Formats: sequence, structure tokens, C-alpha cells
Amino acid sequence: MPTLVVVNGEVLDGDGPVLHLDNRAFHYGDGLFESIRAIGGKPLFLDAHWARLQAGLRVLQIERPERLDRELLEVHIKELLTRTGISSGRLRLTVFRESHGHYRPDSDRGGFVIEVSPWPHDTFVLNDHGFQVDIYPDMRKPVNALSIHKTLNCQYSIMSALWSKERGLDECLLQNERGNIIESSSGNLFIVSNGVLYTPALSDGCVAGVMRMQVINLAIAHGMKVYECSLNPQNLLAADELFFTNAIRGIQWAAAYRTKRYAHRQSQELVELLVAQAAT
Repeated sequence: MPTLVVVNGEVLDGDGPVLHLDNRAFHYGDGLFESIRAIGGKPLFLDAHWARLQAGLRVLQIERPERLDRELLEVHIKELLTRTGISSGRLRLTVFRESHGHYRPDSDRGGFVIEVSPWPHDTFVLNDHGFQVDIYPDMRKPVNALSIHKTLNCQYSIMSALWSKERGLDECLLQNERGNIIESSSGNLFIVSNGVLYTPALSDGCVAGVMRMQVINLAIAHGMKVYECSLNPQNLLAADELFFTNAIRGIQWAAAYRTKRYAHRQSQELVELLVAQAAT
């Protein structure tokens, strides 16, 4: 299977050098990324990913790269999937400010890279064993204009994931500066209480996840009540279910938060709805 990447619209050998050392994504984390799931050779939820990317570029004041619009993005992705022979995969679109300068860039011109790697499942699959989770205590996420966007500065997620790993946990829950539970180290979160779904509001600083919005829309379309609101640790103890979402894995359920135990009936139902949607 060839290793190929798309760099500014050109398909290149991914095993060789494709970016300069002075790239601002490397030096300063100056950019955004989208993780996109491909199933059956088709990228999923591309309109939602594109809309979120555009919103993030406006906030970071990065110009949309040449040779990249909604239609060209799909063309580049499908060419990459075809030429690598990957049908079910994980795609990453990285957009960065392509200019010289230090903290003050010389220009706001954008550049981009698209990568792909195989994914072991050809659809969304609920985890067999529920996650063991706890609250990450060392740092809290600030709420500001960058909070909801997928910027290249992922150190907070990395540090919290390392904390989980050191303690033998599968995931951890992150808090904002006000102490509200907002997300996990790798995605958004939902709790289920008495058949009603609750998820942190964007105003609390969680990432505006593409899968988060898909789950909200699916739930509402099938008669489930959904509320976007502030959540605290007490809400976790009162919940019947706790699950996480991201664009690659879909939905992953948690079995335990400390001494609290959870079921996964509604998580299973939502995964089945998601699989049916992805197949259309």
C-alpha cells in the first residue's frame, strides 16, 4: 500500500520530505485540523467538517488555501483513498499559515496537507468493554474564542491522555476554568438520565465536535430529548449512561466513573442509527 499525502493540491510520496522545517504548524502550532472518517471509500460529514474549518480559519485569520474549497476537498480525499487503496480510513486535513515571520507572521496565506491511514472497522462500532474514566485534576481548559476550534495546539489533550494512561484509565473528563465538565481528552461527552441526553454547551468551552452535532441531530430526529447545558461532577453520579463521541470512533461508552457504574442501552441505539446514516 503506497504512502501518499496531498500537499497544497499535489499528491506526493509521504515517505519523503513534504514540508519545510520553518513551517508555522511545526514552529508555532499556527493552524487547524479536521479528523474525517472514511467508510466505503467515502468521506463522511464533509459539509460539517468544511463549515467548522471555515469558522476556525476566520477566527485564526488564516486565508483559505488556494486549490482548496468544499468541492476540491472531496476530490483530493477521494483521489487519495483511491490511490492508496484505503476504503475504511482515518483522514486528517491540516491547514496552516504558510508564511515566514515569528509570532507576527509576514502574511496570512494558508497551506494544507491531507493524510490518510487505514481504520480497522468498516463502519462505526460500539466498544465491547466500557471505559474506565475519572476527572483530570491537574489543569482546566480556559473558555475563550479558541476553545471550540480544533487548533494545532493539543498539549492540554495530550497531558490529560498521559494522566489517564499512567493510572490505567481508558479516558478522562476535562473541566473548564469554572469547574464544569466539558469534554474528554479525545472528544465530546454525553450523559443520559431517564432517557434524556445532556451534553455540555459550546459556551462552556467544549470543542464544537462534528460527531457531537450528528448525535444531537440523530437523537432529536428519533424523538429523544437533548439539552445542551452545563454539567458538573454531581451530574455524572446521577446519570444512567455516559458516552463519548468523535468523528473517527463515533460513540464509545463508559462503564465506570470512580465507583459509579453505567449501562449502555441508549448508546447502542444511537450507534445503530449512526451506522444506518453512514450507509446512506
